[in-house]
Formats: sequence, C-alpha cells, structure tokens
Amino acid sequence: MAKSYKSIYSALAANLLIAITKFIAGAVSNSSAMISEGIHSVADTINQVLLLFGIKQSKKPADVTRPFGYGRELFFWSFIVSILIFGLGGGLSIYQGITHILHPQHLEDPFWNYMVLIASIVFEGASLVIAGKEFNKTRGDLSWWKAIKRSKDPTSFVVLFEDGAAVLGLFIVLICVFLGQQFNLPFLDGLASLLVGLLLVFVSMVLARESHSLLMGEGVMETTRVKIINITESNPNVVKVERVFSMYQSPEEILVILWVTYKAGVSTAEIYQSIKSIRIAIKKEFKLVSFVIIQPEI
Repeated sequence: MAKSYKSIYSALAANLLIAITKFIAGAVSNSSAMISEGIHSVADTINQVLLLFGIKQSKKPADVTRPFGYGRELFFWSFIVSILIFGLGGGLSIYQGITHILHPQHLEDPFWNYMVLIASIVFEGASLVIAGKEFNKTRGDLSWWKAIKRSKDPTSFVVLFEDGAAVLGLFIVLICVFLGQQFNLPFLDGLASLLVGLLLVFVSMVLARESHSLLMGEGVMETTRVKIINITESNPNVVKVERVFSMYQSPEEILVILWVTYKAGVSTAEIYQSIKSIRIAIKKEFKLVSFVIIQPEI
C-alpha cells in the first residue's frame, strides 16, 4: 500500500491550497461556481485525510478481537470517502447550482476566477499525472477501466477518480464563467455548479460500487480459484475440492477456505501432512494468500 502514499499526499497538498484560493475568489467575484469548486476541494482534502487514516488503521497488527487483522479498515474508509463525495461534494454543489440558476447574480470581477481556475488546473493536473503514474505501475497490460475494476487497492483508484473529476470540473467552470461573461448570461455560473455536482455524484456512485464490493467480501477471480482447486486436487490423498471460499482481507492479504474430500482410509497423520503441503503450494503460487484454512472430509 505504500505505493499509494505519493499520490495521496500530492492530492492532499494540492486540494488544501486550492480550496482556500477558490473560496477567496468566489467571495470576491460572487461566483457560486467558484464556491462549489471550493466545496469540492474541501471534500477532496477531507477524503485524502480519511484515506491516510484508513491506511494507518489497516496496518494495525492482528489481535484477539481481530484475528485476521485490520486490513478491511481501508475498504470501510474508502466507502466513507465515496459517501462524502456524494453528499458534501455533489449535494452541496447541486444545491448551489439550482439556487443560482433560479436567482442568477452577475459576477463582480471574474479576473481572479480565471487566475485561480488556471492555477488549479495546473496543480490538479500535476496531481492527476502523479496518481496516473502510480496506478500505471500496477495495471500491467490491462486497460485502464479493467485495471480499476480489478484493483483491490481503493487508495489508487479513489485518488485517480478524484483528481480526474477535479480537472474536468475545473474546465467546466472555466468555460461557463467565460461564456457567462462574454454573452451576459449569469445563469451559466449556476449551471457550472450544477454540472460539477452531477459529475461528483457520478464519480461517487462508481467509487461506492467498487468499495462496497471489497467491503462486502470480494473474492479471487475465477482463474485463480481454478488454479487453487487444481493445486489441491493434485495432492495424491485428495479426492475432490468440494467448495472454495475466498475473501480479500486487505489489498495485500487474501483468506482462502477449502472444503476437501479425502480418500477413505487415509490416516490423520497423512491428512495433516497433506494439508501442510497444500497450504505451502498455494502460498508459493499466490503471494497475496496469507491465510489458507482447509476443512477435511472423508
């Protein structure tokens, strides 16, 4: 999980600085779109803090109450992040947008809006590039979307989606502020805020779906499951693998439980040795498998 630290810290620093400047520019120019962007950056800042907290919690050693460790804490906090993006980011931006569409107000002086938006695009773009490079190291030959769907490390794709939504949202606001000023259409300021809110709601739903799957106990892929069965059934004392249960305990830890039927007449000592050799073989083939529990049946 350390591979995600760089992208998280860069996003945290960028969002914190940008949020302050957006709020100042929004107050000076009386722009709801800039206020919405400020809310967006505050939400993103809180999200980075929560992700870092989730990483810290997930590294706590196993104890009596949590014998499999605290790795799933990261899945929980990434799900909380998706909820915050929906409510704090998307909800407030949509409210701001609708309010200013119904009651449009002329911008006082959009100069600082342009300066802040351009600077924000530069900083958020740099953060997006860093997040993309970090994620690119792990995706291999997979397409970006497939890699995101298969990723079990929410810190990587959460930051990637947040930064991508931030850059796209900034361009939306920049275009709407420019058109609103050029053609004297003050409602476009509220429309920009509404579009940013809808964008955040969409992103939050995608992130919630991925995080929810991990939180509820997502298992290994079918190809991995088949390989585990083949390794187990290659043992001379095993007749058949009846059932396979698997679950990601963290992005780097997998729990595997096997129901295995053994040949009649096999001694307890032989079963014990068989379980030991199967466990070693599975862990050797799959480095992320930390726990292998085998339930023998005769």
